[in-house]
Amino acid sequence: MSPHATRRTAFGALAVVVLAGTGWYVTTEVLRARAEQAAPSAVEVAEDVLDGPHVLFRGTAPGELYGRVSAVALDDLSGPREVTPAVCDRVDSDGETTVCLHTRRGVVTTYEAEVLDDAWEPTASWPLPGVPSRTRLSPDGLVATTAFVTGHSYATTGFSTETTVHRADGSDVSGNLEDFTLLVDGEPVAPVDRNVWGVTFVDERTFYATVQSQSLGRTWLVQGDLDDRTLVTLLDGVECPSLSPDGTRLAFKHDAREPGAATPHWTPAVLDLDTMAVTVLDGEERNVDDQITWLDDTTILYGLPRADAPGTTDVWALPADGSTAPAVAIPQAWSPSVVRG
Repeated sequence: MSPHATRRTAFGALAVVVLAGTGWYVTTEVLRARAEQAAPSAVEVAEDVLDGPHVLFRGTAPGELYGRVSAVALDDLSGPREVTPAVCDRVDSDGETTVCLHTRRGVVTTYEAEVLDDAWEPTASWPLPGVPSRTRLSPDGLVATTAFVTGHSYATTGFSTETTVHRADGSDVSGNLEDFTLLVDGEPVAPVDRNVWGVTFVDERTFYATVQSQSLGRTWLVQGDLDDRTLVTLLDGVECPSLSPDGTRLAFKHDAREPGAATPHWTPAVLDLDTMAVTVLDGEERNVDDQITWLDDTTILYGLPRADAPGTTDVWALPADGSTAPAVAIPQAWSPSVVRG
């Protein structure tokens, strides 16, 4: 056999060994992942939690319940949870209607917004253009959704979002909010790179949201009008606003990065809508990349990942005046939604 033939034979044998080893590794990892997903989740479960005031959320306890929408009693946030059949990336609910944003993985991964009734049956759905990011229900049953079209983080240069408002029956109300007229200091402005996200509703017509233009170097709090199709700027530097139950304040993410830092560092803050005074809640020193939810008129909730457990998050509580340090409210949870009725 010639030296070239010998080398070809040796290379072929090596390739077979490598492919066999790769196939074994992939198969082993798939089986391990499936076993982890099928393992019991270490959480205490209960029944009838959904019958009273509760907080709905996405469970992040490892195991068979990972991603399942669950609920804890409003007066026992760290207590046992009732687990629903729904699997969501983001969730919001008023107790009768629930909006669920989720990822459908397959040969081609797709993304979807789905409206569920109180029996957890789907009543409407529509496709999302990318990774689910935010969702909110209005008091009148409107559904706002935000998805990343490109990029997976607000810190990513060149990200693009699409934010829309639908009715609970799935019919489109707004189209892409980027197409609304943006009024800065009363004058229409149309930067081509504007993005809109973080809708929080006042009523069936009015909402607050964030608009950003990287080319202009501006990030605004806007008041939106679904009838007039306008976005009117109110204040700079407000991201992911969330209206308090009494309608007097907005909680939001404040960029508290040090001068010269390349990436944002988001700290919870509260805006008084009467005085437009901002209170930064310095008691939280970690980076809070979430749309804040109000537990009540005095306490806010937000999700944070565990540094030592990838994929696991906790919902933390912080007084809206920053008077005490944050504390874990709901362990192994994400995307809280308070249902008071």
